[in-house]
Amino acid sequence: MGTEMTSNAPRRPRSARSRPQSDGAEPSTNPMWSPTGPDGTVAAGWLLIPLRLFLGTTFLFAGLQKLANPEFFKTSSASSIHAQLVGASHSSPIHGLTSHLVPIASTVGLLISIGEVAIGLGILVGLLTRVAAVAGMALSLGLFLTVSFHASPYFTGSDIVFFFAWTPFVLGGAAGAPAFDTWLAQRQPMTASTEGGLPRRVVLSHGALAALAAGVVLVAGGLAALLGRAVGGTAASASGTRTLTRGGPGSTTTTSQAGTGGSTTPTTGSTSAGTAIGSASSVPIGGSASFTDPSSGDPALVIQRVANDFVAFDAICPHAGCTVAYQASARIIACPCHGSMFDPRTGNVRNGPATSGLTKINVIRGSNGNLYVTN
Repeated sequence: MGTEMTSNAPRRPRSARSRPQSDGAEPSTNPMWSPTGPDGTVAAGWLLIPLRLFLGTTFLFAGLQKLANPEFFKTSSASSIHAQLVGASHSSPIHGLTSHLVPIASTVGLLISIGEVAIGLGILVGLLTRVAAVAGMALSLGLFLTVSFHASPYFTGSDIVFFFAWTPFVLGGAAGAPAFDTWLAQRQPMTASTEGGLPRRVVLSHGALAALAAGVVLVAGGLAALLGRAVGGTAASASGTRTLTRGGPGSTTTTSQAGTGGSTTPTTGSTSAGTAIGSASSVPIGGSASFTDPSSGDPALVIQRVANDFVAFDAICPHAGCTVAYQASARIIACPCHGSMFDPRTGNVRNGPATSGLTKINVIRGSNGNLYVTN
């Protein structure tokens, strides 16, 4: 018995000697492609992969879609970032800020688009995961305050959901899942550090990958923009929406003092008082055209369902303040943000979540062929 115990004694430290790797070189025994750690538990990052793929794909697609859509940057378009900022300047709780962004709407739209592409790629490949998550959370908060703040009930607006969906990645980063951040962390020795800073190799590795990612973002954005310009004409004509422009023969108005006070009257002799918004011929039969409501400054649209039958509405969706557009093929006014649909004849709600209809604008055709907004 005593002999057996003395012979077994050295075997215990030998088994202990086979495990010191788990203390000083854990990355080598627990590669990032293995979902389980030394203790058999699954790393939190692996459980978040479905959410990570969803957020990355969604933001990447959203950014590329904006870059490929020429209408998004066209100031006169009802679906542009300019129209959305104009609407937000009336209804957003941060309208004081958004009103200052209206003059530089195209620049803001470009920054949002590139930012979404960068955030999407960053979270997908796990490069600077926390930075991408913080940027995604900030962008989602901005969209919530400008686009979906008035969504009722609140859960019908997606931006607030995206805001909280970024939280796990802000707190934990890649959290041990396959990612460039995990790979870089496993490459550096546990003791490698400079005086009060990161190892030079780590800084260079992160910098090189960040530069590569920035190049990919710019190339992808450029290709999307070129593709959008190539097919932009077809997409614009298919939407059925044009833009009314003031000016042209007979479109000027003068103010004459009538018995009831001052009124704006066409100089051509038309008895219709109002503000000219453009030529009636600019509105195709069965289609629509966008303009700016002279009384409120809101984006608006005028529809000619049949010949010489014009109807106009304020284009701000009463649900969350997005800019609606007329879909000629479906003969419906639709909100691109949350799917509300409105009757093109009356502006009444056909499908929610909007609970009230569009504000109607009185519009008439003058004898000179121009359209006028009347009180």
